[in-house]
Amino acid sequence: MAEKRDDLADVKAGVTDFDRAGRRQHCYEDPNDEGSAPHLCHDLLPIIANNVVPPSIIGNVSWIGDLKLKIRRGETPFYRFMRSVVRGFLRSNLPQPGFLKPIFRTVYELHYAMIVIGRRFTVYFYKEPLFRARCTSAGKNLHIYGEMPYVEGHAEIHLGDDITITGRLTIISGRFLEHPVLRVKDRVSLGNNCVLSVNQEIVIEEDVMISNDCRIFDSDGHPRDAVLRAQHAPLGPRDIRPVLVRRYAWIGNGVQILKGVTIGEGAIVGANSVVISNLPDYCVAIGNPAEVFFQNVGKPKRVAEPV
Repeated sequence: MAEKRDDLADVKAGVTDFDRAGRRQHCYEDPNDEGSAPHLCHDLLPIIANNVVPPSIIGNVSWIGDLKLKIRRGETPFYRFMRSVVRGFLRSNLPQPGFLKPIFRTVYELHYAMIVIGRRFTVYFYKEPLFRARCTSAGKNLHIYGEMPYVEGHAEIHLGDDITITGRLTIISGRFLEHPVLRVKDRVSLGNNCVLSVNQEIVIEEDVMISNDCRIFDSDGHPRDAVLRAQHAPLGPRDIRPVLVRRYAWIGNGVQILKGVTIGEGAIVGANSVVISNLPDYCVAIGNPAEVFFQNVGKPKRVAEPV
């Protein structure tokens, strides 16, 4: 404690030379506590007292870091000039004469055209054939944009015609039933980062639009009974029920559809809703849990038959 008081007195007296032998980079520790961390470093005393970084600390920095620090501080007219040059360069743009604009525009279009062409070749010759091979059946005009769909488990996958997968798609099935089935019918669009958990059956009918980040589960994943859940027991019949999304339905971004649910024909489910019960045809449902707010929305008018 006496040594600490002497050092504090030196700081108050203006003594900041911490390069004296045996004192530089030395820290106080509690001698009675073997695992204690250092409490106060000599090199930190002038910082605490004067809020100034001592030269001994700056001297330990590499010359590049020292130069950068001097430029950022603008310590001399030369370093202030260098700082203005660096700032001007970082905030400037390359001059673009008018006659070069068509050339740059062409290069811009070619840049992204090459990316699109490369992705299309990858999908056409690699991703689509491999995913088709994993499916039990797949119709014509399967379009995959982005990653190849990831399938985990033994689910049977049946795809109709003109299926569009616009991003990452994950299809998961567990060990509970022998033949889980996923049926996606014609002209269905699946958004990015969707998850379909199939343990019994999920059916998505024609012309359904499913937006990004949606989840569809036909099971709870684990038993409801706490003891069975702790024992990792298989699911019972109560915990697995099929899901049906009828034609023309529109599922908004981030929607979760739970087991045993039927989404009615032409129904619209608002973003981030959680559907735990059946929805009627041509309704608008929103919320957690999803509630029907409007009915007979978007219902097509019957076209009169020609006489």
